[in-house]
Amino acid sequence: MGGKPQKNGAEARGAEQRDRPDGADLGPVLEFMGALWSMDHALQSASKRMEARHGVTGPQRLVIRIVGRYPGISAGELAAILHLHPSTLTGVLKRLAGRGLLERVADPCDARRVLLRLTRRGREVNALKGGTVEHAVRRALAQVEPRTVSAARALAGAIAAELDRLG
Repeated sequence: MGGKPQKNGAEARGAEQRDRPDGADLGPVLEFMGALWSMDHALQSASKRMEARHGVTGPQRLVIRIVGRYPGISAGELAAILHLHPSTLTGVLKRLAGRGLLERVADPCDARRVLLRLTRRGREVNALKGGTVEHAVRRALAQVEPRTVSAARALAGAIAAELDRLG
């Protein structure tokens, strides 16, 4: 059996610490990117747990919450709120409608527009209070000053805009 000898947990942690000692300064960009990556991973993991527990992912729950707040919203209006292209939302809306959580009805004033409403099952998911990504975010937001939340939202928007420019 060739290759490197296996290290036990303590030896492996010791090697990691020599490679990047605790408190190593990566600079503001890499440190921030690490924090974003960690948050993205946590969001994805929580979303999968929420899907197993409640039958919807974090992004699907967000759509349900917005449609619950604005019954009769159009798909285009929903996409604008989420800062997404409407075609990006199409699959999410089809899945939610297919699961009986959302209904798509023609706008009586303009048959080309589709309006969104929650079904009874959709309203039940909308009413969930705990065990959701949203609940975790609400708890985190309560731990910081409102001006910090505002600054974080502005920074997230600026980063999203710069990433969109990469095209």
